[in-house]
Amino acid sequence: MSRSKRKTNICGITMAASEKTDKQKANRAERHKVKSAIVSSGEIEVLPTKRETSNVWSMAKDGKIYFDASKNSRLMRK
Repeated sequence: MSRSKRKTNICGITMAASEKTDKQKANRAERHKVKSAIVSSGEIEVLPTKRETSNVWSMAKDGKIYFDASKNSRLMRK
């Protein structure tokens, strides 16, 4: 893997390595609200979604962007 390169020239906008902890917190919050909704009402028809319990824009990365591989050749390394 010492010579592995990216196949597409795309990377995250910020310098955050991953959003793993943000996603874990969002999933935990969603599971907690779903469990409490089931216990309180007993109806499974109206359950909260992940978008209702977390904000995507408050996570570590704001998305991805394409870059010029000829100018930034070091970003093509994995």
